[in-house]
Amino acid sequence: MSYVARSSKIEAVVVGGSAGAVDGLIAILSALPTHFSIPVVAVLHLLPTKPSYLVPIFSPQCGMLVKEAEDKEPLAQKTLYLAPPDYHLLLEKPGAISLSVDAPEHFSRPSIDVLFESAADVFGTRLLGILLSGANADGAKGLASIQRHGGLTLVQTPETATAAAMPQAALRLLQPDHVLGVHDIGSFLASLDDPSSGTEK
Repeated sequence: MSYVARSSKIEAVVVGGSAGAVDGLIAILSALPTHFSIPVVAVLHLLPTKPSYLVPIFSPQCGMLVKEAEDKEPLAQKTLYLAPPDYHLLLEKPGAISLSVDAPEHFSRPSIDVLFESAADVFGTRLLGILLSGANADGAKGLASIQRHGGLTLVQTPETATAAAMPQAALRLLQPDHVLGVHDIGSFLASLDDPSSGTEK
């Protein structure tokens, strides 16, 4: 599978999902080459009263450092940042993380929309937003914001999602650049950071 080249190099990837998204993200991470260096920031809906076990789940699946995001932490290459329970995760200039206890959105804290909208403001055309499986509409508005700022948008195909509501909500609101199954999403990500070409495929 080949992909259309863009004038702007992707410098950050933001991912959102809920029900079924853990398995989807495992499939994506497992498809990434060891040289993949673009920082990835993910919000998966979590129970606010229980610790997250996502770091040990995702760490064996990729060559990236996997960690819970910390307030005011700068984004680093080859790192997957996960939102901690009961905190919104935002990106702020010049590419640092901010954690917030503002009110939940879509009954969720962390909220995918909060991450996506803040990342769109910071990275503009240099951002890729990916929306995975989930059971509500969180992320659709944020993905539309990424598109308005000129970033790349990608939605998991609803028929491959455990919970199709989240990708379907996005598809009702916008026409994303790509609609792919999770294994193809991994291949697409790899194409954005291909050292043999120096450009996107």
